[in-house]
Amino acid sequence: MNEYVDAMDLFINAINDLKKGTISLHSPLEEVVLKTCGNNLAYVDDRKNAKEMYGYDLWAGLDRNWLEQQGIEKETFYSQSQQFPDFLFKVKKQEERYIGGALLELKDSKGGNIASFNSTLPTKYKNLEEVDVINNNNLLSKIARIKDGDLALDRSYFEFQRRCFYLVRTHKETGKVKLSIVDGSFFETVPKENLIYQMFLQVLRLHLEKKKIDIPQETLEKVEQTLSHITDQTIIASSRIIQNASIRPRLRIMAEVHPEGNPHGGFYPEITEGSINLILQSTPQTEKIKRELSSRVPEIAVFSIQHKRNGEHVVFQFSGKPRLTRYL
Repeated sequence: MNEYVDAMDLFINAINDLKKGTISLHSPLEEVVLKTCGNNLAYVDDRKNAKEMYGYDLWAGLDRNWLEQQGIEKETFYSQSQQFPDFLFKVKKQEERYIGGALLELKDSKGGNIASFNSTLPTKYKNLEEVDVINNNNLLSKIARIKDGDLALDRSYFEFQRRCFYLVRTHKETGKVKLSIVDGSFFETVPKENLIYQMFLQVLRLHLEKKKIDIPQETLEKVEQTLSHITDQTIIASSRIIQNASIRPRLRIMAEVHPEGNPHGGFYPEITEGSINLILQSTPQTEKIKRELSSRVPEIAVFSIQHKRNGEHVVFQFSGKPRLTRYL
């Protein structure tokens, strides 16, 4: 249950704020996160709007001169870095093991489709080393290290695999609005390592087909075997130095959500309009989470949906009209 603690807290706090009327399902997603999780954040990407629009100061209580000595440039104090992810939660330690520290990316849409992923493949886990490569700099990990203080002194802090969550909203300006905290497992139905090399393999086959090039099957199998080693997004995302080239090319992987991977789409009618949801892959841990969330928010409904490509997922749902029925 520890790896879901940040998503659980966000879900519970958001429900409490919805009840109090301090946020609504139509509130800016940044406002939802800042109001519900402010003290638990180690990184905020848009620090400018956080300060100016919502009165949230990531640097509250920290000396500005000391921050500059830690390598944080003054211009970045209150700026929008436009990096991945939008938010990072603080880590905690339990029995010498890191817990929490989840990544949270926002996906907001006026229609029913989920906004594209423009910087990285959505996955279940990422560590800070990988995030730094994706961003092509270490600003996020620098800020997170400062906010996490002594907990960031261990080298394993950068290697710790953090759970990825996505705060997804569709039909944001209508009565059809749906808001969900979605576990990365809902999108990563094929391991990212396999996804990457299969993508390159498809590109090769399409080029061969377009150019009508006939390669012997044995040769093609060897090429495919070679491509199967292209699995590391951090290597792909790094800038390349090419001899005699005056530019450093860099591949940036983007992703669009298949309709069967959209929890707000027609394949999952159980996710109703006007609701906020926490969607997690079904594991032994979710049984404990059910008991914990049900005790803290009795109004939530709990039910299963069958992901069309990745098995059973458990949905915790709260709507403006409380539902007391529990399925499961």
